[in-house]
Order: sequence, then structure tokens, then C-alpha cells
Amino acid sequence: LTLSLPIFSSSPPTEAETAVYNQVSAVLEEAHGILAELQSYNGAGQEIREAIQNPGDLALQERAWNAVCPLVAKLKRFYEFSLRLENALRSLLEALTSPPYAPMQHLEREQALAKQFAEILHFTLSFDELKMTNPAIQNDFSYYRRTISRNRLNNQQLEAENEVNNEMANRMSLFYAEATPMLKTLSNATTKFVSENKTLPIEDTTDCLSTMACVCRVMLETPEYRCRFTNTDTMLFCMRVMVGVIILYDHVHPVGAFAKTSKIDMKGCIKVLKEQPSNSVEGLLNALRYTTRHLNDDSTSKQIRALLQ
Repeated sequence: LTLSLPIFSSSPPTEAETAVYNQVSAVLEEAHGILAELQSYNGAGQEIREAIQNPGDLALQERAWNAVCPLVAKLKRFYEFSLRLENALRSLLEALTSPPYAPMQHLEREQALAKQFAEILHFTLSFDELKMTNPAIQNDFSYYRRTISRNRLNNQQLEAENEVNNEMANRMSLFYAEATPMLKTLSNATTKFVSENKTLPIEDTTDCLSTMACVCRVMLETPEYRCRFTNTDTMLFCMRVMVGVIILYDHVHPVGAFAKTSKIDMKGCIKVLKEQPSNSVEGLLNALRYTTRHLNDDSTSKQIRALLQ
């Protein structure tokens, strides 16, 4: 693989890449803040419990409502960010699959964009890992929705309804009901990209993804690359990107990532993950278990299924 470290190189964008690069940069800049907010999201569990246990106590009802509203505003911000992330991904896919170049050539020519693609996947898996381990998010949101519908029955209009109208609340509910909402958003966006670009061979997209998966796997399992990883963050970055592209590939490719004909060495990828401390990879293995489409197909070998048991 001549493409040793493109997803880690910080080469500046070429002139041809600049427009897409700037659009994606703005989204990635916001991503850090979103992750920090999600990391510090503690929820209103205590206030909600007290309000539910004392339905007659209006002060406690108000306290719970006032605790939940700013949290729901945050959740709305996260959801709206997922839509911007989706647009950024589409722009990158267009740039990295456009004729006349082969996927490998694209990744070498447009290294700045390849790195941004990797950074989007890294953010996505980081966000979903935090969301998976934070039950407060769904509890807060469902309490918010219950309170609004109860007050509608009593003809009380609540301040915060202007923030999140019913249609927005429905879309947010679907988003947060997913085990890995950001990844699901990107998988759907990639599938949509492929189905809308009828003239583009599907292989151009899947080869771009499988090439990136291969680069990550080789880097993780080859000692001379691994010794260049200055810290565990780089290692995690590489693992998240690998899992992200596998999941996108599995959604877009007709037979998926797990079949014998797949261009991704799934056994090798899973083994590399399993060699790491389990607390750092459990979320990634769960993403492969629950967010892929073809893991449970008959065409998936027993060996691969056993590795993910």
C-alpha cells in the first residue's frame, strides 16, 4: 500500500479540493464542541424522578420542566448537526468518487479530503459511543414529550414548544431511538448517494470505502506502522475509521462486507479490534454487531459470526 498514511497526513488541500474542504472544515470545527457537550450531558434524571413520584407538587413539576428544557435544546442542536454532517459527507463522496480517477488515485490525489472523511467517521463513532452509554438522553426526551402532550390536553401552551415543534420532535425521536444515530444517518446518506448517482458505478463508492478499511487494518496490524502511533488516540482514530467505513460499505454493497466476495478482510479487521483492551473497543464491536446490515445473512461465515459473539 503506497497509501501509507493519507488519512493521517495533514497535507494542505489542493486548489481543486478547496471548496469542499472549506465546507467540511466548518462542520468539523463544530464537531469538537458537540462531542464536549455530549460528554458533559448528565441528564435530569433526579428532577424527573421527583416530579413523577410527587405528581401533585407543582414546584417539583416546574423544576423538572426547567431542567429538561435546556437539555432538549441541546438534543435538538445535536440532531440538526447530524443533517449538516450528512451534507458534508455527500460532498466528500462526490469528490472522492468522481470520474475519471479510480478510488485509490482519488485517495492519493485528494489527501486532505480523505483525511476529512476519516475525521467525520471518527466523530460519528465517538458520538455514538457516548450516546450508547447515556440512557439519560432518551429518558429526558420522552419526559419532555409526555409533559407537552399532557399539557396540550389541559390546553396549556408551554414556552419551549416554540423551540421544538411536533414534527421536529418526531424526527428527533426517530434519531435518538437508534442505537447509533449518527452512523445510521451517514449510512442512509451513503446509500442515498449511490442510488441517486445512477451513472456512477457502485464499485467506485465501495472501493473507496474498502481501500480505507484496508489501509486502517494494515496500519493497525503492522508493527512498523504501529510504532509510529504516538498515543492511544491515534490508535482509536484508526479503529473508529476502520469500523465506520466497514459499516458504510455493508450498507451500500449489494452483498455487504461479510460475504466471501467482500473486498474487506473482515476476519483480519475483527481480530485487530479484539487485540485491543476491551474497554476501548466494546463500543466499536457493538457497532459492527448492531449497525451493519448483512452480519446475519446466510452468506456470512460461521467463523466471522463467532468472532463477534
